[in-house]
Amino acid sequence: MRIHDFSGAEFEDVLGEFFIPVIVRSGPDFRGRVAVQELDKGLSLSLTRWGPRSAARTEQMAASSSDGSRMIFTVQVASRSHMLQRDRFADLATGSAVLAEARSAYKWAAHTENRQLTLTFSRELLPLRTAEISEACARIMDPVTPATNMLGAYLGQLFKIADGLTAPQRLDAGHAAIDLLAMALRDVVPSVPGCEGSAEVLLEMMLRHLREHSADPHLQVEELARRHNVSVSHVYTLFERIGTTPAAYLREQRLLAAQAMLADPRCAWLGTTDIAAAVGFVERRTFERAFRRQYGMTPGNWRREHCHSGSAPATHEDEMSPR
Repeated sequence: MRIHDFSGAEFEDVLGEFFIPVIVRSGPDFRGRVAVQELDKGLSLSLTRWGPRSAARTEQMAASSSDGSRMIFTVQVASRSHMLQRDRFADLATGSAVLAEARSAYKWAAHTENRQLTLTFSRELLPLRTAEISEACARIMDPVTPATNMLGAYLGQLFKIADGLTAPQRLDAGHAAIDLLAMALRDVVPSVPGCEGSAEVLLEMMLRHLREHSADPHLQVEELARRHNVSVSHVYTLFERIGTTPAAYLREQRLLAAQAMLADPRCAWLGTTDIAAAVGFVERRTFERAFRRQYGMTPGNWRREHCHSGSAPATHEDEMSPR
């Protein structure tokens, strides 16, 4: 956990470092504290305490910044604050929550000292359509609803125990929080036109997720469904649109990554087992069978034909590969 105490003069720097850049106003005696639990790269949970202040993210800041994919979900732990985004006004009482996006201008104000629990993450992690996410911003999430109540309790407990979790456990806990948030947001998001296109958007999200996480040996269709808050059968239905299955698409991405490594002189020192593990195959033999079925030759033969650096001699593993 990282803890930082700061004054009003440091306020903008703190918000820029831990959340997103904004313009702030605070009194001369302003004091604040932020405690941050890093769950993964770009995914954090923080508890803040700060005095009366106002903060604004201008249209120019939102349009020109490189952090436009950032999302900020805030639970009001104590006191009261107000947020305005997309012409929607949110009055946060204790226990209520609200979502904000960095890609749009917003204003935030509090007239008394207050505490907030904030989950900061990338927009791509939230398994909702772009239009649905924007529609969810600045809409009050009432703590009396079961989903919001459960989410708030989960985030509070996660903040307390995160120091005792391993890095993989923190990552899983962070993604579980995103899944709970998606469930809670469905209670507040109004109907958005264009539902026919939602399947294509969700499919593209899944394809991108498989490409970006193909090296994860534990990534299977059940996990893909869980991360996108849909059923396993729905995942298969979506992939039927492009004439393949999730497993086949994932295997193709892993083999493409293996091809690139086998042709790269910088990877010439890696054996077949190393490359198989690096691209997500648990077993070397499974990798070699899949590679030969896809490309008609063993990984070792493919490397000898395509890696021309002169520094890629056959390894013992390659020599033993079936011909």
